[in-house]
Amino acid sequence: MIGWWALLAAVAVTLVIGLVWRAREGRVRTAGKTAAGAGVAGTVLDQLPDGLRARLGDLDGSGVTLLQLSTTFCAPCRHTRILLADLAGRTEGMRHVEVDLTDHPEWSTPLGVHRTPTTLALDSDGHELFRVGGVPRRDELAAALRPHLP
Repeated sequence: MIGWWALLAAVAVTLVIGLVWRAREGRVRTAGKTAAGAGVAGTVLDQLPDGLRARLGDLDGSGVTLLQLSTTFCAPCRHTRILLADLAGRTEGMRHVEVDLTDHPEWSTPLGVHRTPTTLALDSDGHELFRVGGVPRRDELAAALRPHLP
């Protein structure tokens, strides 16, 4: 009888963890609540290795940059790439830059990125506006970007 109770408890805990994971997936999180944004002076650009900074390019006057951190064998990364490229293509003052972390996993450490895809929204000064873990929810992402666009 104890075995059944243990199984029931394990199923209940798994269900709760799954529901929490699903609720957080694709949500916009402001920079103040993230590892990279909490208590760190300067911009995201100050934290980047030279190779990643070069890939990102110059942000001056570029409006909002959606920096997507992906890996080669990540299926949700493909969906995120399509969504962000489409959104950037339709929106003036926004650009999308995808960086593959497969060959450079050390680039994720300064940014506090622990999973892919992760999308960072950066303003023209390189400050993190917010981040999204997982495939972004289109309407929530558009609402979060609206105040930062011209």
